[in-house]
Amino acid sequence: MKQFMNSKESLVTEAIDGLVRASGGALARLDGYPHIRVVTRADWDRSRDGGKVALVSGGGSGHEPSHAGFVGKGMLTAAVCGDVFASPSVDAVLAGILAVTGKAGCLLIVKNYTGDRLNFGLAAERARAFGLKVAMVIVDDDIALPDLPQARGVAGTLFVHKVAGALAEQGASLETVAAAAQAVITGTISIGMSLDTCTVPGSPKEDRIGTGKAELGLGIHGEAGVEQVDFSGARAAMSMVVDRLLPHAGSADHVALLNNLGSTTPLEMSVLAEELARSALGGRIKWIIGPAALMTSLDMHGFSVSLLPVTSEQVEALAAPVSPPSWPGLASFAEVGVRPLPDGLTPIQPEPSSHPQRRVLLAQCCNALISAEAALNALDAKSGDGDTGSTLAGASRALLARLDKLPLADPTQLYRAIGMELAQTMGGSSGVLLAIFFAAAGDASASGKNWIGALSAGLDRVMQVGGAKPGDRTMIDALAPALAALPNGVKAAATAARAGAEATAKMTRAKAGRASYLGADKLAGHNDPGAEGVARMFEDLAS
Repeated sequence: MKQFMNSKESLVTEAIDGLVRASGGALARLDGYPHIRVVTRADWDRSRDGGKVALVSGGGSGHEPSHAGFVGKGMLTAAVCGDVFASPSVDAVLAGILAVTGKAGCLLIVKNYTGDRLNFGLAAERARAFGLKVAMVIVDDDIALPDLPQARGVAGTLFVHKVAGALAEQGASLETVAAAAQAVITGTISIGMSLDTCTVPGSPKEDRIGTGKAELGLGIHGEAGVEQVDFSGARAAMSMVVDRLLPHAGSADHVALLNNLGSTTPLEMSVLAEELARSALGGRIKWIIGPAALMTSLDMHGFSVSLLPVTSEQVEALAAPVSPPSWPGLASFAEVGVRPLPDGLTPIQPEPSSHPQRRVLLAQCCNALISAEAALNALDAKSGDGDTGSTLAGASRALLARLDKLPLADPTQLYRAIGMELAQTMGGSSGVLLAIFFAAAGDASASGKNWIGALSAGLDRVMQVGGAKPGDRTMIDALAPALAALPNGVKAAATAARAGAEATAKMTRAKAGRASYLGADKLAGHNDPGAEGVARMFEDLAS
């Protein structure tokens, strides 16, 4: 699999240098490459700042922004980075401790994996031999595999970073900071779900999760989860995650941390946030951190939810300001705020009226476009973003739902009503142009033109406003000849529309629409999707 890296061997060091270089002077690294990779606060001086407890965390790379992305005032003092999914060495951890620990001591925050426990633990012993005060806490928040003798540490680790960081910044003692960290660990629970495994640099991708499946409870290193489940959408996915969390969650107010495991899009993460609010746990969640990429697993297409029942002191610590830009902050998990539409935007609703023949005609046009959705999307994917079919089908479904509320008996008002409906329900440039088309048709009908003349006037207005004309490789290449042939009947119009659509496959230069951004090699040999949609609609009417 292609990845933006130069080599497996240099990946981590180059990534650290990029992070430090782009930090605006907030971060620095120790001079220990290639084996010692430690990111520190650039403003920290252990002799000057040693009156405050230093916080050190880390582990294998591949979980970014964890942990180096959370180095900064109010969170970590240093992060120790291993190879991808591999614990850093004892010397690397010791270097981090020695670099930042002053008289107040140091707290190590360690995820519960054997390599991390051993390397951080031995480094702590060696640091104590130097006379330093060092405490260590182990994060074990994963509830996915209850039969494991020791639960894994996952995204709930970020709660610990934040609460401990706030107290350390206030000047609390090592004992106080460690006790607060342990209290957070005791209360935190986490579980994740993914649609795919991650891609470890330099290794073949493991296709463990089958088509139509998701894996519940998998680890942040791609370890197998508790089970593979049928995937049917965001709501069911969140429901399964919540069902696992519920037995461990009390009735107190909770903070949720909604974590992107790597390649889940922001759009998907926002849907998951909404589903979390609607879930059986939604009423207990008063605050949220995220949705954001916080503790990732390279490019894993998944998410995790961490919950912490909180005291007022913990809420204050979680809300305290910090300098790392990767931290999204604490927000209230509130009701959706809704404001009324501005005056003048809400359209005047037409008086519904009946006309059986026009109702059948409109329904047939809509159903033709709905049935062509997948084919038009596939065509659009060759020259655009693959959504023409969905755009037309979505508008058609909305129009079908409104048929009984349209002024079917009044052609002028019907054209205008269709235009208003498309302006509201159909996105992209197609929605605007078709809204203009029907609005202009309504105006022409009001001035006395028959239905063919009205539709032709609509086409003229679209060409005037949109700038496209026949030969520009748009839907107009099918619509214009169809309307010209319509006086000879629907079959003649369908034949003309099909010829116009097929002609677009030979047009290697689009002059309008998104296809105009593409070269001839991307356009040749396949029809414009808008023109194809027009042709299919007329062919359905003619059949």
